[in-house]
Amino acid sequence: MTLEVIAPGPFTTIQDLGRPGRAALGVGASGAADPTALRLANRALGNPEESAALEVTLGGLTLHSHIAVYAVVTGAPAPITVNGRAEPSYAPFFIPKGAEVRLATPPTGLRSYLAVRGGIETPPVLGSRSTDTLARLGTSLTPGTILPVGPPPTTSLTIDVLPVRPPPAGDLHLRVLLGPRADWFTEDALRTLLSEPYEVTTQIDRVGMRLNGPPLARARTDELPSEGMVTGALQVPPSGTPVLFLADHPLTGGYPVIAVVATADIGRAAQARPGQKLRFHT
Repeated sequence: MTLEVIAPGPFTTIQDLGRPGRAALGVGASGAADPTALRLANRALGNPEESAALEVTLGGLTLHSHIAVYAVVTGAPAPITVNGRAEPSYAPFFIPKGAEVRLATPPTGLRSYLAVRGGIETPPVLGSRSTDTLARLGTSLTPGTILPVGPPPTTSLTIDVLPVRPPPAGDLHLRVLLGPRADWFTEDALRTLLSEPYEVTTQIDRVGMRLNGPPLARARTDELPSEGMVTGALQVPPSGTPVLFLADHPLTGGYPVIAVVATADIGRAAQARPGQKLRFHT
């Protein structure tokens, strides 16, 4: 009951819904950068929503299946082949025993989620199988890594196709809540954040993404003691251009947070590619 990694592509990790509630131990929640896509994949296969799957960044993944199993790909719609035969994204497909599965680069979006019926069952760490790249927790994937697959759920596989919600190629519109340190910025800075686009730079990973755009001027220049950080926080370093924190963000930070992306939009933000523009709205 295993899959074997032949090539992990640019960056593939094992992700579930994370390990929340352990900040006191210095461990963040981590988990899927786009949790909506992970949940959708698991629902399609009859898995519990929290089952672990593969988060594949910009395709490039090749697997050898030692079992016959059903699978699905959600998130960024990466082209899929099974023994050279094309399969659609957002629809369950069958992988015969001994087959080779390949994911190519998706036309839009950054992260694809390959789930299998039964889920990936690598050993959990602190209650989760998620790979936390900042805390260095979880199983690293290299050529030859063996991935155990759990027993199939008792529910039947009844879904033929899923609602297709591929990440857009154009500007991404994200809802934000101002604060907790919005009062450290000028009124012009707040208007700029909510009216001007900010471009995703190449400095992007599971920790966060640096954005390029008009600097956000501060009304206060004194030092801020380190305080807790959350996923979706827009932290503003001395350069004035914000950094958007994602799933593996640090637990504390000393730069002011001007706004936080709404929880429902964090997964969409995590699908943004370098060069894509983000627009923030309250």
